Amino acid sequence: MKTMTSNRPYLIRAFYDWILDNGCTPYIVVDAYAPGVEVPQDYVQDGQIVLNLAPKAVMSFHLDKERIGFNTRFSGIPTDINIPLKAVLGIYAKENGQGMVFQPEETPPPGSPKPPRGTGPSRVPSDKKSGENSGAKDPKPPSRPNLKIIK
Repeated sequence: MKTMTSNRPYLIRAFYDWILDNGCTPYIVVDAYAPGVEVPQDYVQDGQIVLNLAPKAVMSFHLDKERIGFNTRFSGIPTDINIPLKAVLGIYAKENGQGMVFQPEETPPPGSPKPPRGTGPSRVPSDKKSGENSGAKDPKPPSRPNLKIIK
């Protein structure tokens, strides 16, 4: 069986474009402690950070097969963000929660080809608040999105 590369970069790009094409705001959930992740640690909650990827919220946006990179502001301070795609746990539309959650990718041991675990559609309830790349912190900390797989 031929080993294939991860489908995560393609799905993230597809969902990002789909969310924007429908006039919604793309948000990603990131494992803030994964290797190579560069995000402001003051905004990390439970090891995760939620980031707004809307074109009006970011500058110098770059998405390729390995990483997402952009510049944004946190509390008015310009900040460079770098995220390996393996650290992206999900992508969804802020307005309605539609998107996808990703299973952790397993690295097969050398010599044993193993395809990455599958992914499935998800929905984030729209009544959940999520963090944004914005100025002041909310008086009440935003809750973590509740992503779950729906079959």
